Amino acid sequence: MATTLLSSPLQGFTDFRFRNAFNHYFGGIDTFYAPYIRLNGKLKIKQSYQNDLAPENNTTLEVIPQVITNSADEFIYVAKYVQSLGYKELNWNLGCPYPMVTKSGMGSGLICQPVKINEILHRAHNETDILVSMKMRMGYENAEEILDTFPILDQYPLKNIAIHARIGKQLYKGPVNLDAFEKCIDSTKHKLYYNGDITSVSAFKAIEKRFPNIDHFMIGRGLIADPFLPSMIKNDTTEYPKDRWSIFSEFHDTIYRQYDAYLSGPTPIKMKMLGFWEYFSRSTSNPQKAYKAIKKASNPAKYRQAVDQILHTEMKIGSTL
Repeated sequence: MATTLLSSPLQGFTDFRFRNAFNHYFGGIDTFYAPYIRLNGKLKIKQSYQNDLAPENNTTLEVIPQVITNSADEFIYVAKYVQSLGYKELNWNLGCPYPMVTKSGMGSGLICQPVKINEILHRAHNETDILVSMKMRMGYENAEEILDTFPILDQYPLKNIAIHARIGKQLYKGPVNLDAFEKCIDSTKHKLYYNGDITSVSAFKAIEKRFPNIDHFMIGRGLIADPFLPSMIKNDTTEYPKDRWSIFSEFHDTIYRQYDAYLSGPTPIKMKMLGFWEYFSRSTSNPQKAYKAIKKASNPAKYRQAVDQILHTEMKIGSTL
């Protein structure tokens, strides 16, 4: 059974600049999900969302737009917008765990409201012809919440349901609940994708072995922490390329230049890259030291020095292995 790998969207990270650079330097991802569109009650698409989904910014990738909402009007508005750009599918985010989202009754905070979910899906399927897919967690408070949605979801021709095997309240802490995910497989007719803690080739293989009938796997934070991971999974290897850190260096410089041109001033680019290094540093030989060096860099020149030093250290270690 061929494995399909998907990039789970991370708000603030996996925009078109990251996606294009990732695809060019690393590969291994079959489909990228764009970070969610959130309207906040105004039927207007922000410029940043327009840029992210503009066809000219996504010429070499398969990209699926995503919406986060608890309003049928918003869902339909976004569906028609993305269709006007040529997209045929819209993914509905019922997975986001962050309190500022869940307290508004969106993301994983909506899973406990099957009636509301039904109302939105009913209108979406009656008032548009877009293909709908779902991104979910097990629930917000407990892993049983999702089971109550399946009788509703099974009434609609959804393309798939991607499930992150945690509850919203966990955020990203604690282990994934594989027993609860297995229960989901037996509780719905829909095709399920697995998401959660695929952070290494061995972690992937353990999940694959546990769920032999699952052939679509989403990688989120693991993909940023180790950009080589998807291609290594696809090639069934735990060996990094010999020029691993040179490739990473080119990738880093590409996204740095693009974000620097887009953001204004040294502070926004510093914060943007600091966010990335929270993940990038995890693949270094000394994650704490690497992240601390980036954090301490007080201007672009010092940031460059810190990055060069980290990469020099990793290349040196790599050459002795």
